[in-house]
Amino acid sequence: MAIRVQTAPPDERKLSWWDRLYLPAILTGLRYTWGRLFKKPFTVQYPEEKIQLGPEFRGRPVLVVENGRERCVACGLCARVCPPFAIHMQAAETDDPKERYPAVFEINMLRCIYCGLCEEVCPEEAIVMSPEYDFVFRTREEAIYTKEKLLVDKKDLEPRLKWLEKMRNPQFGQRYRFRVSNNIHSVKARSMAAQGEETAL
Repeated sequence: MAIRVQTAPPDERKLSWWDRLYLPAILTGLRYTWGRLFKKPFTVQYPEEKIQLGPEFRGRPVLVVENGRERCVACGLCARVCPPFAIHMQAAETDDPKERYPAVFEINMLRCIYCGLCEEVCPEEAIVMSPEYDFVFRTREEAIYTKEKLLVDKKDLEPRLKWLEKMRNPQFGQRYRFRVSNNIHSVKARSMAAQGEETAL
């Protein structure tokens, strides 16, 4: 079966005489410049004034702490998907039903490109991009954030977690019903079970 490729029209690159003068583009740029010239400038006196960024901003990655322990189940997906190989982790066994936790979790912030892929692949929403953007290193060793530096309480990350829930699955709770007890390894299901919920949409 042949694949049909839609090609551009033959006259796509041909410019009219008026277009070749480039006057429309120049006048459009000048109109924008003059419009901004007489508006009040928006200036932030950084670092005295901090910018309040929305939940969609991707700052440094952090590990979510819920009920006194990290959500991470040491699956290693974040380390595998990281393009610059900035994440290093080692799993360890535990008596908890989720079976494993990261004994070692490090992120080299000099390598991190803030792409958010680690956040996208995490099945537990254990690693998220925080709103923190202002941090400095004096040595290369300081740029390697260990697990202790990465742990952040869930309540401090609520805006980002709510934004992720809305963006990832806008139909959550409208289509399927499942028993919470069937999925005890999911952090979301375990918190629902702790609140006494039996089924969820």
